[in-house]
Amino acid sequence: MSLLGSIFPGDKELGKKDDDHRPAINGPILPGSWNARKQVSGVRRRRIIYLVLGLFAIFLFIKNIPTDLGSNRFKQDLRVPSKGPSLGLPSQQKTPSGKPPRPSDLNGDDEHYFTGPVSFYKLASTLHGIASLAGRYGRNKNILFAASSLKSASEILPLACEMASLKNNDVHFAFMGREDLEISEIKDLNGINDDDCNVHWHDGRPDYSRWSSDFRMEVSVTAGIGHIHRFVLPQAILIDNTDREDIFFVNSIKSKVTELGTSLIELPSGAAENLMWITRLDSGSLAGKSWQTTYVDLLIHAPPKSSGSLIRLLKSIEEADYFGYRRPHITIELPADIDPPTYNFLENMVWPPLDWSGAPHASQITLRHRIPKRSFTAAEASSYLVESFYPARPLDSHVLVLSPQVELSPLYYHYLVYSLLEHRYSKASDIDYLMGISLELPTNYLNGSEPFIPPTPKSRSNVPIPFLWEAPNCNAALYFGERWMEFHSFLSNRVSTMKSSTPEYKKQVTESYPAWMEYLLELMRTRGYAMFYPNYESTSSSAFATVHSELYQPPEEYAKKTINDQKDESPPVLDPTDPFKADASTHARTKPHRPEPPLLTSSLLSLLPKDSPSLSTLPHMSYDAQFLTASDRSSFAADYAATFRREIGNCVVGNGKSANQPEFVERIADDLFCNLNDPPEEPPGQMNINPPSTASQAFTDPDAGVYDPDAIPADSSAQVRDEFAAHLNRQSEQKEATTKETSSGALASFGDDGTPVPSEEYDPKVEEDKEDIIPTDKRSKAKSEFQDHLARQSEQEKASADPKTHSLTAKPKSEKQKAEKPAAGKKDTAVGDGKAKQGTDTEAITSANTEQRDPGW
Repeated sequence: MSLLGSIFPGDKELGKKDDDHRPAINGPILPGSWNARKQVSGVRRRRIIYLVLGLFAIFLFIKNIPTDLGSNRFKQDLRVPSKGPSLGLPSQQKTPSGKPPRPSDLNGDDEHYFTGPVSFYKLASTLHGIASLAGRYGRNKNILFAASSLKSASEILPLACEMASLKNNDVHFAFMGREDLEISEIKDLNGINDDDCNVHWHDGRPDYSRWSSDFRMEVSVTAGIGHIHRFVLPQAILIDNTDREDIFFVNSIKSKVTELGTSLIELPSGAAENLMWITRLDSGSLAGKSWQTTYVDLLIHAPPKSSGSLIRLLKSIEEADYFGYRRPHITIELPADIDPPTYNFLENMVWPPLDWSGAPHASQITLRHRIPKRSFTAAEASSYLVESFYPARPLDSHVLVLSPQVELSPLYYHYLVYSLLEHRYSKASDIDYLMGISLELPTNYLNGSEPFIPPTPKSRSNVPIPFLWEAPNCNAALYFGERWMEFHSFLSNRVSTMKSSTPEYKKQVTESYPAWMEYLLELMRTRGYAMFYPNYESTSSSAFATVHSELYQPPEEYAKKTINDQKDESPPVLDPTDPFKADASTHARTKPHRPEPPLLTSSLLSLLPKDSPSLSTLPHMSYDAQFLTASDRSSFAADYAATFRREIGNCVVGNGKSANQPEFVERIADDLFCNLNDPPEEPPGQMNINPPSTASQAFTDPDAGVYDPDAIPADSSAQVRDEFAAHLNRQSEQKEATTKETSSGALASFGDDGTPVPSEEYDPKVEEDKEDIIPTDKRSKAKSEFQDHLARQSEQEKASADPKTHSLTAKPKSEKQKAEKPAAGKKDTAVGDGKAKQGTDTEAITSANTEQRDPGW
């Protein structure tokens, strides 16, 4: 059937000429002929219906043309509702005015009585006008401020305007209260104009909001937030303190935000003064659950007899401002013997403070009391502290390690939260090797030889700037959860590869710092991790933490060693005729002393730059204060990791063992160790895992060679030969004396070796010395073996002089060298590997037979 036939099935002869059916003028009409008048009415009726339907479809299409097309949408200010038709929308209906009808059965004078349907007459125009802000996509920069009361609006409007002026975010403000003031009137009341406050305004109030009941307002807020979220899709919603807001607004927005899964930030009282730093954060820092799910634990190690410094630290923690944020959990490592003042203070300490509203209280403080009273070794002391914290959520749980000598600023937690959100979750956080964030600048370099000098870029002379340093901090530093978890794995493997007979390797960290710093430095160098250090010392009071040295105590693992060293020092020989003298160079005032910076008490905003630099653009220093580029950092880390695996990680092929190196896994350090279940039976000698570099040649032993545990230094061979001959003579004399006494008839006893000894002259010490007596018939053989030993040693010394036989294992010092001590006032420093850049200036510091390098690099 043809198309026309399908459309007009009754008109079988459509298209034929009318002449074929024209009736004769005078002739009769035949019964079988077609009469056009019978069907013309039906055909015209259908055509009219189709025409009407087509016109109606065209009308609907014209009426619903998209309003966000064309270039005219950029010519209109979309921040406030426009007058008349908005952006191609139909004519906006006028908001009902006057009071709604009051139900006749409603008694009382309650003004909020209206419970009718909810309609938003002013919200649609502004929501349809923000299509250019990519609100329908998840990756946007939209931040929403919302308020229902005029007091709350006036409190948070300065923050919204300040954030909008920085142009890091697209800021929106929604008013959802009962007041019937226009948006323009609200701006006038707060002294805001569009030129100074580039905020997108949304009127989320329903009709008859002034007379609406609480339930109707709850429905209105819930529906309004839903509409705004559909068009804006904000990364975070910021509201004022709930104490100043309407109850219906707080209940509704909390339930709706929980349903939508959006971040809700409740600003504390006085946020415009104390929390203005939040305007420096971008949408990436505030998005998701980073604000609600970030947890910080404080870890404090209290040494013995340190009640004064510990109490001062705890008081500064209690007096700090936490701006309505959750209080951190505190863990205190207590010694075996607790001072009474410390015990009394902790007994009365309530943390967090009690909530006088009657809310249940849960303690957030944990005390770990040590059982053994003996001194710990370096590995034991490190394990004891590190195992005190383990993150439950590695990406959100972090630990702040504090020294008892530290006093915190009242705003330390402001800086801590800001730094976490800015350097970890922000879009400007463009590196993945950040270990943590320090709260203070170090006073000395790691080896403790010289005062630390912060770097200053040449392009910004005299302008302090934060920097990255591949060096840990033990006074006040925050370590990320996944990095601390990796440190757990590293220290566990590191300790398991040790043996009691393993000699100590060259330390890079002075013993004035705790032992775990040395192990953490190893991990940071193998991975290329760096700490973020603030540098705001130019202002009068800008320190987030200050270290007091008047009550300093050395770490417990090194305290006993320090006391023994002091006992070994013999008193100087004095001439009674010489008068006593005073050395002015040793006076405290003449020594280079870095004053303790005052703590920050004003707003944090005064220290922060408006344009926070990305981490990749900050100066990056190695542990020995060399400036590194990105390629240098990677190559240094790879070289040191290979040396560490070979010297310490047991990743050496030989002696019938194959190095079975595990693969790299996030938050695990097993790839740095091999054959963990089968450690080497004979540990190497003194380890030097710091390959020599241009900047550290002064610290490298040029005579390092192949290590032999029985080797005798060449300069001591004659001395040892004489001592051995004297030992044989003493043995002969003792034998003759014993024979004489036995033959004289004295009552004899027998020692452990069967030699008769008179009972009245029996001396256990003498008997102990007789265990080393060589029988007469074997002395010639022993002398021959000793001569062979000296010959072998001479050959080994010649082989060690060949540079091709040098390795990273250092030759042990002789007894004479060990007895030599450096001159008074000089400390032995050790600086490891690191490829110094060309043009790096180094300065040698000379002490007694030791050449040292100035770490002012």
